[in-house]
Amino acid sequence: MSEQNRRVGRNARMYGGDTAASHVAAMPIWRYRFVLAIIFVAMAVLVGRIVYLQVFDHQFLQGQGDSRTIRVQNIDAHRGMITDRDGEPLAVSTPVVTLWANPGDLPEDPVQLTRLAKALDESPSDFMARVKNYRGKEFMYLKRRVTPEPASRVLALDIPGVHGRHEYKRYYPAGEVTSQLVGMTNIDDHGQEGLELAFDRYLSGLPGQRRVLQDRKGQLVRDLHMIREAHPGGDVTLSVNLRLQYLAYRELKAAVNEHNADSGTLVMMDAHTGEVLAMVSLPSYNPNNRTSVDPAGLRNRSLTDAFEPGSVMKPLAMSAGLESGKFTPDTPMDTSPGWMMVDGYTIKDTRNFGKLDMTGVITHSSNIGMTHMALALPDDAIWNVYDSMKLGHPTGLGFPGEATGSLPSPFSWSKAKRATLSYGYGLSVNAVQLASAYTAITNDGKQVPPSLLKLNKPPEGHRVMSSKTSHELIRMMETVVEPGGGGTRAALEGYRVAGKTGTVRKIGNTGYQKEAYRSNFVGIAPASNPRIVTVISIDNPKGKEYYGGLVAAPIFARVAGNALRLLDVPPDDQSKESPGA
Repeated sequence: MSEQNRRVGRNARMYGGDTAASHVAAMPIWRYRFVLAIIFVAMAVLVGRIVYLQVFDHQFLQGQGDSRTIRVQNIDAHRGMITDRDGEPLAVSTPVVTLWANPGDLPEDPVQLTRLAKALDESPSDFMARVKNYRGKEFMYLKRRVTPEPASRVLALDIPGVHGRHEYKRYYPAGEVTSQLVGMTNIDDHGQEGLELAFDRYLSGLPGQRRVLQDRKGQLVRDLHMIREAHPGGDVTLSVNLRLQYLAYRELKAAVNEHNADSGTLVMMDAHTGEVLAMVSLPSYNPNNRTSVDPAGLRNRSLTDAFEPGSVMKPLAMSAGLESGKFTPDTPMDTSPGWMMVDGYTIKDTRNFGKLDMTGVITHSSNIGMTHMALALPDDAIWNVYDSMKLGHPTGLGFPGEATGSLPSPFSWSKAKRATLSYGYGLSVNAVQLASAYTAITNDGKQVPPSLLKLNKPPEGHRVMSSKTSHELIRMMETVVEPGGGGTRAALEGYRVAGKTGTVRKIGNTGYQKEAYRSNFVGIAPASNPRIVTVISIDNPKGKEYYGGLVAAPIFARVAGNALRLLDVPPDDQSKESPGA
């Protein structure tokens, strides 16, 4: 044996070579072949699967590819427009662009991110921190609802991962003048307040959808097909006249500021159709700039706030007396000594008016005279009149947050409750309910329901009192505005005016407050052939002047005079004949 073979033998023994060699020699040939067979079968299955997917079931791979490149995009529907009765826009949708990004595709280069931040009017450090927080996600808003011009400047930077989506943004041309009535939409263009909320489904329309092909960066490659066309929302035509709305807002704001009042409300209604021609509440807000919106300004107080109306209810209560046949405008009434006790409560007039007729009771707003009348009528007579006028019931306008007011049940009423109801205490109404109730007087005894939408024809209405009674009430109310009445500051040059003042103590935590009032006035013009009914309510005027005839009545004079001229209503003939005589 050679020296080389001996070395090999030693190495084999040292490392167990003899044993390994014996195992190899002892390994069956079938096991080797079995392993090779498994490998060949696996390869055959793999090749077969590839052939099957490529040739026979290629739709699977196509579907997998489509799931990564084909997307369904929503198509925003154009929101309908809100206009005044003459077509003047009150709410319109303007095109805007929402800028968004895929944070994973945004460059990490700080220079590019700084350029993008400046184009978005953001601090570069804040913007980079925001991008860092979104790095693990696939979507982030850069800036929502940008006007097209600045959006195009951002997209022109051609920064990877930055995209734009075309949307619409609501704009309100009249601003704060119509804000509580029209309302506003939220960031997603859904109604949030006012009529925008009430008619949201009708205004919104139906969004569409389309299938598109995108590249891996989310860029649109091409439109594939339309799934559903977008259907624009419907337009809403309101009953208000924008010129009258501006006029009412200007005068009401001036009066609220002059008297340092907490708030104010004005509703002007068509005397024959019930259409609301102007509806203003203060404080207000600008829906085009919501950075400093005061929640108190969001309320449409004409509908959402109920209050005790006070003496403005006296003509409505008087209708019960006239309809009963027990009283006429000339029926004498002794109100001396200016106060009386009823069920232990003291009812007072502002002074001792002595002997009055029923017209004088309205002229001087005598609580004593109204009490004597109420106690002479059946227990539920005045309540039935108020209930027939839908006081304490919803107006049917469907306005969000409407207050229905309250009209307590007449069962087991005391004499004091019947008395206070006759001069406007013990119930609550909103301004629209009050204006609607007065249409029974201006419309030959038929009350018409209120409407915030322009009507094609006047509603039928329902009879509340006789035509004779309505005419008598208008003549009685004219004396309030004539010399000697409490509402002389509501007089208009060239027009006959019928009105009624009201001054109500406000209720606090401990009952009626001594130094807080609500000043009210209801006016009808022209009295010979009524065209408008106007309700004005000033909440908590400060100072010496707080009576309705001093605070609210002058607002009527400034608003109604211009309104009648804008509506082309000819002046009365100045005769004092009863309307309809």
